[in-house]
Formats: sequence, C-alpha cells, structure tokens
Amino acid sequence: MTQPADNPTAQVLIVDDEPDHAEVMGEALRRLGHVCTIVHGREAAEDELRHGNFDLVVTDLVMQHEDDGLKVLQVARQIQANAETIMVTAHGDVATATAALKAGAFHFIEKPLDLEVFRSLCDQAIRSVTRRHEITELRDSLDEKFRVEGIIGNSPATRHVKTMIRQVAQSDIPVLITGESGTGKELVARAIHRNSNRSRKNFRPLNCAGLSESILESELFGHVRGAFTGAERDRIGVFEYADGGTLFLDEIGDMPMSMQAKLLRVLESGEIVRVGSNEPIHVNVRVLSATNHVLEESTSRKMFREDLYFRIRGAHINLPPLRERQEDIRPLVHYYADHFARQMKKGDLKIDEDVMIRLLQCPWPGNIRELINAIQNMVIVCDGGVLETRHIPMELREASSVRDESRRLESLTGMSLEKLEKHAIRNTLHSCGGNREQAAKILGIGERTLYRKLKEYGLK
Repeated sequence: MTQPADNPTAQVLIVDDEPDHAEVMGEALRRLGHVCTIVHGREAAEDELRHGNFDLVVTDLVMQHEDDGLKVLQVARQIQANAETIMVTAHGDVATATAALKAGAFHFIEKPLDLEVFRSLCDQAIRSVTRRHEITELRDSLDEKFRVEGIIGNSPATRHVKTMIRQVAQSDIPVLITGESGTGKELVARAIHRNSNRSRKNFRPLNCAGLSESILESELFGHVRGAFTGAERDRIGVFEYADGGTLFLDEIGDMPMSMQAKLLRVLESGEIVRVGSNEPIHVNVRVLSATNHVLEESTSRKMFREDLYFRIRGAHINLPPLRERQEDIRPLVHYYADHFARQMKKGDLKIDEDVMIRLLQCPWPGNIRELINAIQNMVIVCDGGVLETRHIPMELREASSVRDESRRLESLTGMSLEKLEKHAIRNTLHSCGGNREQAAKILGIGERTLYRKLKEYGLK
C-alpha cells in the first residue's frame, strides 16, 4: 500500500507492552511516511504526551493493568486535545471498547491486526485531524478587515505587519521578529508559516529562554539512547520534527553563547548531529526567530554573536506595542470577548460602551497578552449578558488612570485652550476609529457640536 501524494505526514505515538507487536504497527505506518514514537507502558506514554506533539495515538487497551489504555486515552484528551486515539485489544472486550469510544477514542481494532484495515483506520483518524486543522485555519482567516492571517487589527502599523508577512511568506528567507513581550511574535511566525509553501509541513516553536545548554542542545538536535543519564531511547529534536517545515526560535536573544555557535553551524551546513552520535542528519528547515532584546546592542556587548545575528536577520519584522496602535484595541476586545464567551458557553455577550472607553484609556504595558488575560477574566466573572465596568479587573482600573493622567498633563503643558480642544477631538476620534457618535459620548458633547468643531478646526 502506498501513500497518496497529498496525505500529510503525521506524528504517531504507539503504546504497546509487546515490543514485537509495537514494531509491526510502527513499521506499517512508517512505510506511509509517518513519524512513529514507540513506548511500552502507560507511564512512558504519558511522558511522551507531556513533552511531544502528536496527531495520532495508537494504544493497547490492556497492558500491565486493565485500565492502562483508558488512562493513556484520558491523558491524551487532556494534553493533546487535537490528536485522535485508536485502541488496540486482543480481548474482544466490547464493553471496555465501547467505554473507550464514549471517552473520546476515534475507534478500536482487535488483535491479530489486519494491517490493511489498521492502516486504513489510522489514515481516517489522521485525515480527521487534518480536517480540523484546516477548518480552524479557515475560521481564523475570516473577517478580513480585522483578522488577516490571524493578526487582529486594522491600524496602519498592523496593516504594515500584514504586508510584511505576505512579502516574506513565499520565500525561505529567515525572519527576525522583534517587539516587546506580549505583542504577538509567535502569532506572526505562525502566520508566515501558514502562508508559505511549507504550510502542509510541521510548525514547531521552541522557547530558548531559561534552558541550560545541555537541555537546549537535546531539544534542538535530539539525542541517542545512552547519550546521558536518563536517555533511555532515541529522541528527535525540533529540527528533525520541523524537517520540511518551519522552526520558530522564541527568545533567541537569551540563547547561551556556546549554543549560538552550534546553531550557526547547523544554519550554514543544513546538518544536525544528535547528542551522543557522530552521524550527521540533513534537515530542510526554515528558521524564524524572535526576541524582545535589541540584538544590535547585544552584539556590541558581545552577548550575541554578530555572524549569527546576520544569519537569522534575513528579513526583519518589528511589532509595535499596543499603546502605539490604539485603533486595534476595539476589534481585539470584540474578538476575544466572543472567543471566551463561546469557549465558556455563555452565549453572545454585549460590551457596554463605558467598558470600551475604559479599555481604550489603558496603557497596556503587557500588550496584547495583558489585554487577552483581562478579557478572559471579565468573561469569567460576567454574570449576565453584558460586560460592564464592574467586570474590569480592579488592579487594571486603579493602575491605569494615574499613569495616563500624568503623561497627558505633561504633554499638554503650555498648549492654548483652542489647541487643547483640537488635540482632544482629534485623538478621541482616532481612538474610536472615526466613529463620531462614540467620540461625542467620550468628549461629553452632542454630535452636532462635534460636527461643528470638526469643520471649525478643519479635521476629518
């Protein structure tokens, strides 16, 4: 049986306490181009599920204990929500198999395996996962005005970022994404991958911050059995996992200098060597990197290799902080309020305009991540169908007004009353996306008065 050319490559976890049987299943799927990780017990399976990323889990129903397979299924459903699970049993236990289906298993198959049936069943499960990914990506691409490529907003700064994404996506040029924490650097990396010719292959993120050199080397390049204490089996690294696809190295500015040299060699040669091995493995990976550091300063202080900096900075996308693109706050609030309301089954939530006014006035030092957390918290505590000011987190209400007021007073000192009024009208309209009704309400004047002021000051 050969794999159709359009079938995606899947990451498969096989769990069976009979090594020979596990290898038969693994070989049957490897022949179709799938990547198989094989373990022989529940605890090893749970460890893989916590540290790996799988599309399909094939597990024996009964191993050391009668409920081992069901426990693997439970953990898979919790940690790998997008994966499908197929149960394998030699016991013909219809009741237990039915319980597995009710618990969320895709299907079950009995031993001895008919390999054609087994491959067909696995193919159906993998196609189901692929369809879900495609539907999610399609949903994320809707509402083009505010959410092109998953990047929400329509400010000039955000439109520029979207243009850059389109321009760099179709090439294999490495991209460095910079910006403050919480500005959405991984979202941009995922958007580049989705719009590239590598979109059918894997996207793999890795945060380089806080990892020791040995752990980071193993995460990047993998290791062989016996390479170090605890290395009980071969394990592929993110470069191999992302082969043919995209690798996103987040917080690359925090990578140890010794690892920077090893990464540079891989980027120049296209070959990795697993820890504990001498055999080079060729990989075809596009590397996207991100940092909140100014790498030019890091290179001048000898904290980051200059040659690696030029290697990863083929193109540069800088993400402005949320305070510099206030026009994006309104669509962000609407999108995430709707998202969390659907997630928590709270139906359609309306947003009181006073809430929006308060959120527009916040400085958001934590950027989009802080805003998302605030909206999630508001939806959780909302006890009706409308988000009101009382639902805004207290610390956000108290912390924002004092900082904003001092900045505003400092910037307005010395202005004439006429200029102050013109300044207030222009900035309020800007933050409301040009909506005169909302701007008039914020300014505390009627729409007719606002219209007259616009003509008087020559504002559009």
